[in-house]
Amino acid sequence: MTPPNLKDDLLKKILKSAKTVAMVGVSSAKEENRASIKRRPSIIVMEYLQEFGYKVIPVNPFSVGKKISGELTFSKLEDIKTPVDLVNVFRPSDETPVIANQAVTIGAKVLWLQFGIQNEKTQQIAESSNITYIANRCIKQEYQRLF
Repeated sequence: MTPPNLKDDLLKKILKSAKTVAMVGVSSAKEENRASIKRRPSIIVMEYLQEFGYKVIPVNPFSVGKKISGELTFSKLEDIKTPVDLVNVFRPSDETPVIANQAVTIGAKVLWLQFGIQNEKTQQIAESSNITYIANRCIKQEYQRLF
């Protein structure tokens, strides 16, 4: 769980300094029709971050090589050749330790698990590798609240 004493100034610093976000679990049109895909939380968050200047790289093994919201989709974090500042996760809590290990491998500075997602093992992996761990918070809502 995200530490309750996580201060707003730390969140602001993270959101100001991060430029490239890898979004793991972003929805793809292959899974649903185009009309309903635009309403998926991951798409809403991705396009919101793009609107505010972030480069968001989608990670979805079912859509490799296709574009989601104008960005090429990768199968896993290690396939991304661009340095990633922040890994944002839209996957079930029990899948996050693997994602945390991938975030360590690519040198991400922050691992951010969306609202409703948290995992103690994931937190241990991130913190033991000096990666800032944020869980159970929506990056879009935090950006809106702080800025």
